[in-house]
Amino acid sequence: MKHIAFMFPGQGSQAVGMGKLFYDEYPEVQKLYEQANNVLNKDIRALMFEGPEELLTETENAQPALLLASTAIHTLLMKEGIKPAMTVGHSLGEYSALVASGSITLDAALPLVATRGKLMEEAFPKGQGSMAAVLGLGEEDIKSALKKLATDEVVDIANLNCPGQIVISGTKEGLEQAGKILKENGAKRVLPLNVSGPFHSRLMKSANEEFGTYLKNTVVDDANIPVYANVSAAPVTKSSEIKELLIKQLYSPVRFEDSIRHMIEAGVDAFVEVGNGKVLSGLVRKIDRKMPTFSIQDPGSMKKFIDWYKEEDS
Repeated sequence: MKHIAFMFPGQGSQAVGMGKLFYDEYPEVQKLYEQANNVLNKDIRALMFEGPEELLTETENAQPALLLASTAIHTLLMKEGIKPAMTVGHSLGEYSALVASGSITLDAALPLVATRGKLMEEAFPKGQGSMAAVLGLGEEDIKSALKKLATDEVVDIANLNCPGQIVISGTKEGLEQAGKILKENGAKRVLPLNVSGPFHSRLMKSANEEFGTYLKNTVVDDANIPVYANVSAAPVTKSSEIKELLIKQLYSPVRFEDSIRHMIEAGVDAFVEVGNGKVLSGLVRKIDRKMPTFSIQDPGSMKKFIDWYKEEDS
């Protein structure tokens, strides 16, 4: 029996047309999209298939759209009898991982991530905070460089993605200052990201309380399959711990590289990116180039993975 890990993408992986090929081919996917439209009380399906892109990219829309696209593919894989040994998600993707692991229902997760997206947007004035990818420096070098920032600017490490790729998050002015300091300290490049806020930084803490209240009223069960949490990079299954880590996740770094390394140590045979895009598969290859990876974003790539899985499993 192959030990497969499912990975679920986060914000930034959305694109107009996502999920449409699955929707056109599978009645069970059509049913899920209808269900999502009813739960969210908006036509999320039309937004995903037709755009406009600016509206789909808004955090409040992108988050439920990505969750829905990933859950639809996961549903089809489950129908084929393919069950992961463990799951992980990148930021928002952690919610898709929790749905796949049986901790949160899709009906509960959709409004939860829409609320999360709205609160993240409102936590800091629009246009005054952002994120940037730092290439070619390690975590400790970046931490040392950020200590040289002006005291009134906030910049934190937000995502530890793979060797030589770390994302920072903070005020616009702080990121500009940080870019210069990091280049002076050996960074190959500092690339601004097209995001609407300083996510996974201290500047998100104001969203905490309201999100915590909303989460408290959401049914979160123990997970049937271990979920490697962004905050700790460790497997969690207990409901109380899942809730606690989801609140911390808003303002803490996503420890994706550590999560992947721990999953490899736990005996994973392949990583499967379930959802739109190939970002996470690319990161895994940079962490361990020998590790088999698959990304499933259309029926063709799903068939290729299923054939591999069943052939290897026989």
